[in-house]
Amino acid sequence: MNWIDNKIEQYYQWLKDRTYSHKDENSDWFLINTPYFGAFNDGIDIYVKNEGVNVILSDDGETLNNLSLVGININSSKNRRDLLDSILLNYGLKLSGEDIIVQGTVDKFPILKHKLISAILEINDLHLLSKPNVASIFKEDVQTYLDAIDIVYTPDFIAKGHTGLEFNFDFQIAKKSEEIVLKSFNSVNKSNLSNFLFSWEDIKETREKTTKKEFKAIAIINDSDKTVKDEYIDALKSKNADFILWSEKNSNDNIRKLVA
Repeated sequence: MNWIDNKIEQYYQWLKDRTYSHKDENSDWFLINTPYFGAFNDGIDIYVKNEGVNVILSDDGETLNNLSLVGININSSKNRRDLLDSILLNYGLKLSGEDIIVQGTVDKFPILKHKLISAILEINDLHLLSKPNVASIFKEDVQTYLDAIDIVYTPDFIAKGHTGLEFNFDFQIAKKSEEIVLKSFNSVNKSNLSNFLFSWEDIKETREKTTKKEFKAIAIINDSDKTVKDEYIDALKSKNADFILWSEKNSNDNIRKLVA
């Protein structure tokens, strides 16, 4: 086992050590505390109930409630609602009132849990739209940028990794000898960056075997009104993942990463 494999194993153990479950004494639901952070840097909790051969997972309405606390009413904006619906569709989730839920057979629990947490992390990013100086959704800005430099891409690309989990990337660029997945970060933090790197590493070997192409990942990070911490850049470099800072998107070097 090389040093990076050892670090990945440590990451798995870290996740396990910080995941706890509790039975609700007044219902059939279990509460699972996860190590992922929500909109207010608090832990993301999910709720699980067994229904015979099936299982249902829910966020108990906390995700949309947190958005409302920062002034975001999803249904007051068609753009926001469309984005929410797109995220739910990508992960196979649905709304039940204010609750985000996913259902499936018990043996699919790991995948269902992963999909729910991934969706919650993406939906939490909508709180950034409460800032008055945000003129458009950053993902749309990235798409406009790709169109402007004549990049042919597939939006909302989904691929399955060797763990059996499915991962969603904002864009995929297929070339003759390489394949590139892109993830846009309006704001980068430890949770969403770790999720991106884990996703890419999990599908890299599988995609390279399937396509016979080199598989690359690029994080496109919005640094327009914020400074990106060096630790995040170092984390990307340590995993051999590339990145483009939005303020430098028109540099020849960055364009070549996408065009060459």
